[in-house]
Amino acid sequence: MTLKNMTVFRRGLVVWLVIIFAEFLHGTARTLFLQPLVGDFRARQIAVFTGILIILAVSYGFAGWLRAATYRQLFLVGGLWVGLTLIFEIALGRLLNLSWERILSDYDISNGGLMPLGLLFLTFAPLIARALKDRFSVRAKLSDTKSR
Repeated sequence: MTLKNMTVFRRGLVVWLVIIFAEFLHGTARTLFLQPLVGDFRARQIAVFTGILIILAVSYGFAGWLRAATYRQLFLVGGLWVGLTLIFEIALGRLLNLSWERILSDYDISNGGLMPLGLLFLTFAPLIARALKDRFSVRAKLSDTKSR
C-alpha cells in the first residue's frame, strides 16, 4: 500500500468517525422522537432513509478533503466504511445486550429490514459525493465565466 493510499484511508477513517457520530445523534433523536410515534421497527426503517441523507451530507462535505485520486480509492473507502460500520453496529448491539435476532432483524430484507440499503449506499457514498462535488464545481466555474 502506498503512502498516498494510507493518507486516503486515514482520512477515510476520520470521516467515518464523523459519520458514526452524526448517526449516533440521529439514532438518539429517532429513539426519543420518532419511535414513540411509529414504533421501534418502523422508526428504524424510516431512519435508514434519513441516515442516507446524513451520510451523503457528511461525504459531500469531506469529498475534497479525502484527497482520493481514483475511483478505486473512493470505492475502497466506502468498503472501509461498511466494514467499520458492521463491526460497530454488532459490537454496540451486543454491548447493549441486544439479542442476535434483534441485531440481525435490521439486515433481514425479507422481513422489512432496510439496513442493507443503507450499507449499499454507504459503499458508494464517497463516489456519489465526489461526483456531486465535481458536478457542482463545474457548474460554479461555468457560471463564474459567464458572469465576467
